[in-house]
Amino acid sequence: MTEPIPGPRGYPIIGNLLDVQAEVPLHALERLADIYGPLFKFKVGSHERVATGSFEIFDELCDETRFWKVPPRALQSSDGQRRAVGLFASPSEKNEDWGQAHRILMPAFGPIAIESMFNEMHDIASQLILKWARKGSDYKIPVSGDMSRLTLDTIALCAMDFRFNSFYQDELHPFVQAMNNVLANRSNAVQLSGIISRLLPSHTEQLKKDSLYQKKVSQDLVQYRRDHPTDKKDLLNAMIYGKDPRSGQTMRDELIAANMQTFLVAGHETTSGLLSFAFLLMLKNPSTYFAAQQEVDRVIGKGKVEVKHLNQLKYINALLRETLRLTPTAPAITRSVRPENKEEIPTVGGGKWAVPRDGAVICLLGKIQRDPKVWGDDAEEFKPERMIDEKFEKIPKNAWKPFGTGLRACIGRAFAWQEAVLAVALILQNFDLSLDDPKYEFKVVQTLTIKPKDFFMRAKLRPGIVATQLQESLMASAPTDLSPHEHASKPGTQDPHAGKIRILYGSNTGTCQSLAQKLASQAKSAGSEASVEDMDSMIGSLPKDQPVVIITASYEGQPPDNAARFVAWLESLEDKKAFEGTKFAVFGCGHSDWRTTFLRIPQLVDSKLAELGASRITAMGSTDVSKNNIFDDFETWAEKELWPVMPAVSGSQPVSMTESVKLPDLIVETTAQRRAAHLKQDLQYGTVVDVKRLTASTQREKRHIEIELPEGMTYQVGDYLAVLPLNPDDSVKRVMKRLGLPADGVLTIRDAGPTILPTEAPIMLFGVLKGYVELSQPATPRDVAQLVDLAVDPDERGKLKDLTDPDIYTTSILNHRTSVIDLLERCPSIQISLAQLLTMLPPLRPRHYSISSSSLNKASSCTLTYSVIDEPAMSNSDEHFEGITSTYLRDLKPGDRILVSVRSTNKQFRLPTDPEKTPIMMVAAGSGIAPFRGFIEERAVLIKEGNRKLAKALLFFGCRSPTADCMYRDEFDEWVKIGAVDVRYCFSQDPARSEGCKYVQDRMLKDRQDIYDLWDGDAKFFVCGTKNVAHEVARVARELVKGKAEAEGNKVSDEEVDEWIKEKRGERFVSDVFS
Repeated sequence: MTEPIPGPRGYPIIGNLLDVQAEVPLHALERLADIYGPLFKFKVGSHERVATGSFEIFDELCDETRFWKVPPRALQSSDGQRRAVGLFASPSEKNEDWGQAHRILMPAFGPIAIESMFNEMHDIASQLILKWARKGSDYKIPVSGDMSRLTLDTIALCAMDFRFNSFYQDELHPFVQAMNNVLANRSNAVQLSGIISRLLPSHTEQLKKDSLYQKKVSQDLVQYRRDHPTDKKDLLNAMIYGKDPRSGQTMRDELIAANMQTFLVAGHETTSGLLSFAFLLMLKNPSTYFAAQQEVDRVIGKGKVEVKHLNQLKYINALLRETLRLTPTAPAITRSVRPENKEEIPTVGGGKWAVPRDGAVICLLGKIQRDPKVWGDDAEEFKPERMIDEKFEKIPKNAWKPFGTGLRACIGRAFAWQEAVLAVALILQNFDLSLDDPKYEFKVVQTLTIKPKDFFMRAKLRPGIVATQLQESLMASAPTDLSPHEHASKPGTQDPHAGKIRILYGSNTGTCQSLAQKLASQAKSAGSEASVEDMDSMIGSLPKDQPVVIITASYEGQPPDNAARFVAWLESLEDKKAFEGTKFAVFGCGHSDWRTTFLRIPQLVDSKLAELGASRITAMGSTDVSKNNIFDDFETWAEKELWPVMPAVSGSQPVSMTESVKLPDLIVETTAQRRAAHLKQDLQYGTVVDVKRLTASTQREKRHIEIELPEGMTYQVGDYLAVLPLNPDDSVKRVMKRLGLPADGVLTIRDAGPTILPTEAPIMLFGVLKGYVELSQPATPRDVAQLVDLAVDPDERGKLKDLTDPDIYTTSILNHRTSVIDLLERCPSIQISLAQLLTMLPPLRPRHYSISSSSLNKASSCTLTYSVIDEPAMSNSDEHFEGITSTYLRDLKPGDRILVSVRSTNKQFRLPTDPEKTPIMMVAAGSGIAPFRGFIEERAVLIKEGNRKLAKALLFFGCRSPTADCMYRDEFDEWVKIGAVDVRYCFSQDPARSEGCKYVQDRMLKDRQDIYDLWDGDAKFFVCGTKNVAHEVARVARELVKGKAEAEGNKVSDEEVDEWIKEKRGERFVSDVFS
């Protein structure tokens, strides 16, 4: 007996119209697949549709004896008239027109025929190369647009000997514009915007014009060939003169034109998407980019790309396969029951669900080809090596089907593949590529196919290649020396680079960027010229004429976003003399809670540069972020290690760490500024939707905020939201009062050198202090030294001088988090200008908060759960310290705008990909509940809406009492009822109501058998909380591991337990620790 196909509950008349609304319609269907499982149904108006995102279901649907392909609704005639259609849009393989065209065209797409098109493909690809070379490295390449030009011109030249000459026009050819309009309209058929548009006469009229224009272009091409016959063996001649081997007849002109239109649309649209996604994925995964480029250098070198090379490019072939796995540009195919299928009730799912004979199943390839049952837990990752020849042959038969399946699979697959491999090889041979926006987030635009949205990159000619000689090189059969003639410097001339320093940083949160700016300011005070850039900007070469200082963080063993390509580039190099003559120093930031990967990236950069021939200026410096000594550690390293040796390698003057810094004057004017851009942070404005307090008025305040995300910004459960706050007004007023500044003052900063502050334009003084600099950061040793120099009163000078002693500095400044503003208030004799103060204050950084919601529940917004810090100041118990971001969030109201950006979490801090089979255990205290609320909300959606039966989820949650601060109690009670979670509370102020357990670690020991059972069931364990919580949970975990081993008769030492836990960390144990 079959079961009903699950799906969302619909509304009268409109059905599930609201459930399939999304900027990218495909994403709405994928969301339904996440909720309802392997097979689901939905209704739009009166039409019921069925879809799958499961490999197992798709594997059954690929059985050609039971099912066959039908065209998607978007390609079916909307006016009910019968007319000639091309292969792709034909109603079935039994259609006479399809059969005739297929039989005639198959030989024209054979291996020999495709190989003969290589030179014409190379001709068009060379036009792309020359355009990019002439535009230069500052040109923002519209990737999808230029790939459309490439593939349209290629199919037109190869198939019908016609040149659109798209690279000689600023706008895309009108055919492409008409095609995009028609396909977008069909793709948006069930979107409210599309429904409304179709009600507008002007819209309908434009669509009719666009359709007729496409048809006319195709008919004109056929007629032109009739009028001007040639002997060329191309597709057009094959259709005009080829005879059907079955009937002996030739194709009629209407059918030829219909297929020409199909080739022009399908033949260029999908390949341009493939190439666009391939370069985007390479640039977002830089190790793959350099692996592909090195393969081109190894196989082809500097000579002309020839057809024989294409099959030798094993890695690039694998890269394109992996691109189509993750981003199939034709993202769905539709399968229906064959008319000759004799089953009484055709079923899928091993007989579980009936497939209606008069319906069809939409197969979501983007989900099917990421099914973790086939591809594993890393199914979402871009790994071309899984697609290299032997491994590719071993994947299940129907697990990779971007070109369709069966008799109606894409006839032009070999054409598209040769074109794509050639284009990738030529581009990588001649250019070093980079993202125009290093923080570009993956976005998709959908017509009938999908492409990256707003994706721009830059192309810089590789060393030794010049634009003026490139055309000769592209046509040459042997390597050509393209190096420009170098002019040697005359003896005795002054080195123009003396005193210059290149400072590179890798930073996600802004800390290392701030350190780089500080170092640049110190260099400027000594008369040196320092440039500050992110690490990725230096890919391809490092200067030999000036020292390089690299300041980078390590995030759980991974490089920062703006250093990922630089690190991958270093790792890809093998020439031991690559950096001979380069002088460098490295300073690293890391977090010792990640013991196995602590400082991995700075150490890798330091060792790799030395290995490749560069010379260290000084030993690598470092800081442990968990100890909150970042600025102190950095300045100590700079003062004692870096600056003493810098004059010898840069020609600069010695730097005095106590020397007063001269700064620009203030000018009173007014203008508007963009804060996020100046602070070099990739943030956009979201909108506050809801705010509420979660705790009683007698308890420390914890709050909830819901934020509508900017358009196109998406997240997964477990991600962070970066928030750029504003300093509290009271903090700003303290500064202005101490310096005697006017409330309505305006300043202009000129000739400031490297800075994150707005320059050369007026800005309100209050706004600079509120939105650009950190006011509560502990003073650094250099700050204190400068204040000593500025103090007039001898007693104050003496007290400040005492603070420069390292031990006193730690106890009085760091431990009490004493800021520069605190010191200025204590020492009124210090005479300091605003300009001097601004050089001491680091740039304001975004703060990261765990998202406490699931995008399955509401994709367009997310929630945060946070504690408000408002307590006696550590530096002065008579004053209150307000947490910058928590105070900022607390004061926001619905409708307010807020600068935000989604940041990915540790890839292991995710729900299991098979929630039906893998249990989870979560441990949290206080606001550490945030990510787990998202986890459980997602499980609740899967259970309530998808009717899914999930594996057990156990939550240990610590708070003070059930009535004071037991956050989200009503929600959790509801989720407990439906089986989404089992909650074990721990009330520190009322342990009698939590079975005598005050803290989560107590409850874990009491319920140890439940934990053992989860472990034996292959559960994944998560912890989120402060360092103290993490430490106590880790202690109890060791006790539980040791106890279980001994209960099973195995005696283990503490060291063995630690080693065992270390091995399982990341795989079975995952933590998220916050300050």
